[in-house]
Parts: sequence; C-alpha cells; structure tokens
Amino acid sequence: MIRKLTILGPGLLGGSIGMAARQRKVAGKVVMWARRLEAADQAFTLGAADEAGNDLRQAVAEADLIVLATPIGAMQALAGQIAPLVSPACVVTDVGSVKYPIVTALSALFPKFVGSHPMAGSEQAGIEAARRDLFDNAACIVTPTAETDKAALQLVHDFWKQIGCQVRTLPPEQHDEIVARISHLPHVVAAAVVNVVCSDGAHPLNFVGPGFKDFSRIASGPPEMWTEICQQNRQEIGRALELLIEELGKLRTALTNNDGVELKTMLKRAKHYRDELRFRV
Repeated sequence: MIRKLTILGPGLLGGSIGMAARQRKVAGKVVMWARRLEAADQAFTLGAADEAGNDLRQAVAEADLIVLATPIGAMQALAGQIAPLVSPACVVTDVGSVKYPIVTALSALFPKFVGSHPMAGSEQAGIEAARRDLFDNAACIVTPTAETDKAALQLVHDFWKQIGCQVRTLPPEQHDEIVARISHLPHVVAAAVVNVVCSDGAHPLNFVGPGFKDFSRIASGPPEMWTEICQQNRQEIGRALELLIEELGKLRTALTNNDGVELKTMLKRAKHYRDELRFRV
C-alpha cells in the first residue's frame, strides 16, 4: 500500500485523483499541494486530500508516490523544484497529455519516473469539476522506456488500476502519435468548425441541435491549456492535420463530382469504425 500519496496541482485531474484515492483507500494519506493556499484549502474542503497546503517541501517529504497534475507548461519547472527534495526511492508520475518531452526531461530528474496519461478529461477545468468517479473505466496510458524502473512501473500501473482505470502501455513517441489523432486533432477541428459556424457572429447558434452541441463540446476546453498541448505536440498534430486535409480533399472531390458511391463508401467506413467504440473501453 502507498503510505503517502502527494498530488501536485488541485485541478480537475488532481482533485479527482485525490477523491478517488481516498474513496478507494489506495493510500494511507493523500496530500495535495497548490501554489495558492486558497486552492489548497478548497481541495481539502471538497474532500480531495487528507492534508493540503502550499509548502512544497512538506508536501513531497517522505512521499511514496508523487503525481504531477499541473498543466504541462508548468510541469518541468515544478519537477526541477522538487527534484532536490525527493527521495531516490520515491516514484514520480504525471498526467500530461503529451509524453515524449515530459518523459525525456523528467526521467533525467527522477530515477523512478513513469509517464502516465489518464484519458479522462473534460471541457471543464478546476477542482470544482472534480469527481471521484472520473476514472471509472477510463483508459490510462502508461509510457515506460527501456530504462524505466520495473518496480516503479508496476506501482504506477497498479495505482491507476486501483482508482478505476483500464491501463494500457505505449512507448512515449507512439503515445504522442496516437493521442494527436484521437484527442488533439478532434479538439482543434472542433474549434475550427465553431469558428467557421460563427465567422459572422453567434447568430447561427440559435439554430443548432444536439448533434452540433455534442460534436463541439470539447471546443469549450481551456484555451491556455490547449495552446500548451498543441505547442508541445505540434509535429504529430501537424501530421494528423495533413491526413485530415487529405481526407477532406477526397470528400470535396466526391461532392464536386456528385459521386454518391464514394460519399456512401466514406460515410459507411466511418460508421463502421465509430460503431466499434461500443465494444471498447
């Protein structure tokens, strides 16, 4: 059992991790750190931690597992701050949605670092949106390298499983390629579609139905966070956009030629793969 779990960052994911860990009793003590004392107090009040505060040294002291749950733009700097304070025996993981740069940088700081990415976000942000069941049956991608400590990998794998996740393993580079297509591309496309719809103002929104609302929901995600994600994974997102542009070109050609056969083939193929989601976690 993890004696002390420390979560750095009381946002949606950090708060939900704390709530789930406490409910499932996966750690003897859950500690939450925040830069602002008011945020730490809120995390404690909402039940996301047994202890919460803004003293970084105290938060990480004697921790068995540390979860970096800050935005990826702040993660490396925070990791550098805690590196001199953390025991070499402490296992460190993160929740960042881009893995290769994070794994590369943090593996150099912590001998027992294991990259993680729980696929359980929301368009909402902040601990106000946190909930203890956020990770139930959610995929969590763990991204070890050839040098990753095996015992640390097992601890991180078991931790995510214990708070409800279905754990998958990918190399960091492959993670970034796949997540660019299944997460980052949909977000930037949803943002682009909303911008097209509202290019002359918000008037068209008076007429939208549930389909547009479902499709465009993720465009409401925090712009600052998504800017960081896009910059960190810009090469893989760029490749995914090239594939999308190629697919849109085929669609445009089919429309120009009034090619019902090609249109139906494209739509049937998409439906086939989308319907497979019902059989997958």
